[in-house]
This record gives sequence, C-alpha cells and structure tokens, in this order.
Amino acid sequence: FDDIWIQPAAGDAGGALGAALFAWYQYLGNERTADDRRDKQKASYLGPAFSNDRILRYLKKKNIPYIELRDEEIADRVADLLGSEKVVGWFNGRMEFGPRALGSRSIIGDARSPAMQRTMNLKIKYRESFRPFAPTVLEDHADQYFGIDRASPYMLLVAPVREDIRREMTDEEQSWFGLKKLNVIRSSIPAVTHVDYSARLQTVSKEDNPRYYEVIDAFRRKCGCPVIINTSFNVRGEPIVCSPHDAYMCFMRTEMDYLVMGNYLIDKTQQEPLEEDFDWREEFELD
Repeated sequence: FDDIWIQPAAGDAGGALGAALFAWYQYLGNERTADDRRDKQKASYLGPAFSNDRILRYLKKKNIPYIELRDEEIADRVADLLGSEKVVGWFNGRMEFGPRALGSRSIIGDARSPAMQRTMNLKIKYRESFRPFAPTVLEDHADQYFGIDRASPYMLLVAPVREDIRREMTDEEQSWFGLKKLNVIRSSIPAVTHVDYSARLQTVSKEDNPRYYEVIDAFRRKCGCPVIINTSFNVRGEPIVCSPHDAYMCFMRTEMDYLVMGNYLIDKTQQEPLEEDFDWREEFELD
C-alpha cells in the first residue's frame, strides 16, 4: 500500500469516536469531504481546555507562587529552560484524546542530554531507568533527523534516526551487556534514540498546535536542534493529568523543575511543600 493512517485511540475509547462518525455520516447523511492533506481529527486535541482565567483562579485559591508571561515571552522562556536541562511540565490548550501525550499535557526535556532519559525515568516517571522516550520534532525538520517522508502527528510511526547524526558503537561498547550497553550514546539526540537507532516520533505543525510548535522552534533557534523529549504528564500507573489541580499535584510530587500552565510559569524552588500528602504512589495500580 502507498500510505497508512492510524486512528490514535484505536481501542475501546475509540468506539465513541466511531459511533459519532457513524451518526454524522450514515444516520444524518452529512457529506464526506477530504483534502488529501490533513485528517479531520485535528491532531486529536479533542479534550477539555482551561482558560488563563480559570488557571489563575486556581493558583490564587491555593496561594501558589507564579510568574505571568506574555504570549510572546512563553516560547523563548521555555526554550531557555529546556536548554539548561530543566524538566518542564507543559499544560496548554485542549487535552489530547487517546493514549499519547501530544503537546498539551506533556513533560518535556532536552533530547540532546545524555542524562535526561535516566533523570526523567527515575525522578519524574518513577520507573526503570532504561525505558525509552519519544521525540517531538518540528514537522518541517523531521527528515533532517529521521528517515521519514510523512507527518506523524499521533506518535504512532517508528522511523530510523538518520545515519549522519548517529554515533557508531566501538567494539568494546558492542561487547557490553544490559544497562551498560543501553546507556551508550548512540546519536546527537541520545535521550530519544532507541537501542536499535529507531524512534517513535511525533511531528508537530504550526497549524495543529501553534504554541507547542513555537516552543520547539525557539529551542531550535537557540540550541540548533528541532527535537525535544515529549512524555505524558503523569507518573507510572497514573492517568495523564487533565485539570490544573492534576497538573500541579503531579508537578509537586515529582522532581520536575518548572510547570507551565497557560501563561503562568511555576518554579519548583518557590513552592511550599505539600501538606499531609498521602502516599500517592499507592493510589493507582502500577502497569
């Protein structure tokens, strides 16, 4: 076949979407239209959104210290944080529908950092250090880093990391075993390069998610790399955060450095410890 499109929530939850489409087209008889360019799922940003006013009311109600950023400041400020190897909780716009974080409820970091995979696994996700992360790359720069010739907006396509950014393993490294071998730097984006030089990537376009695109583009301008780590905004065994309260609690219970919710930047060093927090790691069953 020449091409493929994969519905990103192709499980039981996706049945709700199928039922709605059936009613819209088959029962109501609406015309099917396609432009052979973009699908109608709008990058799967179909969930709830929270306005700046609503986020601000939450921050003030909980007496949470914050910095308010102008729209034009956000991309550069977040790019600077990523470039200094800070881990950022990113809460913006309508929540993703489906199992993947696609840049609305994401934890983001510097894909160039050899230490970032281990840091985010052990200190943020609370899971094994070797588990891989996926990259988000600007759609118009994807073929410079990955062997792919199409968009992958739902983080469902796997592509090889291009050979010209790979680092070949030495004979000694080839002889290593287990975690020692897994921790070998394999490319200029080691935090998202799997052991076989592949990556399960998300491409992001300005049309689908302009603010997320602008952050990565600012990172590209400042650091020379259009690729960042994108993992779901949750810890192991917990659902992806939905509301400002969910996001703040996950931020405080982990070792994330900063949280961006809408136009508000929250610095971990300025926060008071949570009071009487229960053992939240027992709240959800581990996978």
